[in-house]
Amino acid sequence: MDRRSFIVSAAGAGLAGLASAAGFLRWQEITPTVRYPGRMEGHLLRDRAQLPPSSETIETDVAILGSGIAGLSAAWKLDRLGQRDYLLFDGPEAFGNASSSRYGEFACPTGAHYLPLPGMEALHVREMLGDLGIIQAGVLDERPVYDERFVLHGPEERLFMHGHWQDGLMPAEDQAEQQRFLAHMDLLRHGRGRDGRRSFAFPAALSSGDPAFDGLDAISFAAWLDRAGYRSPALRWYLDYCCRDDYGAGIAHVSAWAGVHYFAGRWGRAANAEDNGLLTWPGGLSPIAEALAARPASRRRAGTAVSVRVRGGRAEALCFTLESGKPRSFLVRARRIVCAMPLFVAARVVEDIGALGFDARRHMPAYAPWMVTNFLMRDFPREQGGAPLAWDNVVYGGKGLGYVVSTHQDIRVRPPEKTVFTAYMALADRTPFEARRWLQQAAPAELMELASSDLRQAYGWAFAACVERADITLRAHAMAIPAPGFRSNAGLAALREADGPVLFAHSDLSGFSVFEEAAWWGCEAARRCAA
Repeated sequence: MDRRSFIVSAAGAGLAGLASAAGFLRWQEITPTVRYPGRMEGHLLRDRAQLPPSSETIETDVAILGSGIAGLSAAWKLDRLGQRDYLLFDGPEAFGNASSSRYGEFACPTGAHYLPLPGMEALHVREMLGDLGIIQAGVLDERPVYDERFVLHGPEERLFMHGHWQDGLMPAEDQAEQQRFLAHMDLLRHGRGRDGRRSFAFPAALSSGDPAFDGLDAISFAAWLDRAGYRSPALRWYLDYCCRDDYGAGIAHVSAWAGVHYFAGRWGRAANAEDNGLLTWPGGLSPIAEALAARPASRRRAGTAVSVRVRGGRAEALCFTLESGKPRSFLVRARRIVCAMPLFVAARVVEDIGALGFDARRHMPAYAPWMVTNFLMRDFPREQGGAPLAWDNVVYGGKGLGYVVSTHQDIRVRPPEKTVFTAYMALADRTPFEARRWLQQAAPAELMELASSDLRQAYGWAFAACVERADITLRAHAMAIPAPGFRSNAGLAALREADGPVLFAHSDLSGFSVFEEAAWWGCEAARRCAA
């Protein structure tokens, strides 16, 4: 090395050292805001004695309790069926896992952040997207035309591995075994059971009921991979990442049926996008939720249910709102009540739910806790060599699930001065109970340490110097885990079939948290209400 090169290298190393030092000092100054959606409402649900007497009674034909995707889908479907006499109550958090936040002009998700192109079986989703103008033509066609503003554009995803970035999320190792696995999934994707249905489909209710597939639900995905001879550490890491990302638990804890369904169930196509492409917005799925909520705006209200019961052939719900931190109670009476809420809540709210065939002690799924952190970036951190910044950025072997860039879809002449990095974390390295207990006890600095771990691995301490603020959203029961045996859960089957004054609509009825599933059960509940 000549003297000039040495001086330049030394200067670069010095600047990098200063940047790291500045980043470390900056890190000590960042105190995150920590949000616990539904915490206050949850306290009142556990201790109803704190609620004052009901101040009014509201009458309606149908009451929908919960404004997540299931509840919004139920309202959307009722509108399409010409039913207008209904009320939609938000629940403890408007839009639930489809909620978002905003820093001025920058929107960012606090929950789910994308929607895969829906396949032919997911007609309910296609019709919904057509109503919202997201599908612009050919709702019933194999390849509809989508609004290109919402089709994820490149670079879509990258993986940080062995100190550098690579395109795509499948590690660039053991390619032969990866291709064998993908070919296997493609074969299953096109396969059909003896009932003529595709072996795996979204929604899961339209998958084949052929008993030949029952064995997949009796073992874990890891056990199935062992039997099929998939032993590549790189491939198994990728499959574990996918299960943690969609189900909140790794391959050792997820049913083999759910693991295969993740890959073989998707068959979304478009005239103007790649097969199995994605739809996304800066605010995640919140723009869809907001557009659905805007339709029945006059019929949407604040309110959280603490009890649901049947009296004289009609359903009634005791609800409350928080006004200046104090509860105000009211009673809702309806011909039908749709409980569009997670089952761990419904089990507390619906009186005598056991009479419907659901025993919480035997049938309740385990729930995965999640942490979603939005970092408002005053600047973009300097990228190392390799693939450029993508929409989804994942660290191989990292503790988290990577981070998405909120401004990725924005059409600009030049990159914005600021952006938001949204980091996702499923606490799958411990039991759900242990994870929830840790979330309750952890100090903000501990939460921040974990939330930023992937970003610091990719950028070092220099990342911190780019952070203006951080907001952490804790979801202690973010999603149901499809553990082995979930397909034969008799309690879930009973609630799926319920057709009395109290109906159920939530992705939990499918056993896992996916948009198509939530929307399906919302639409099914609406059909029964309108029958």
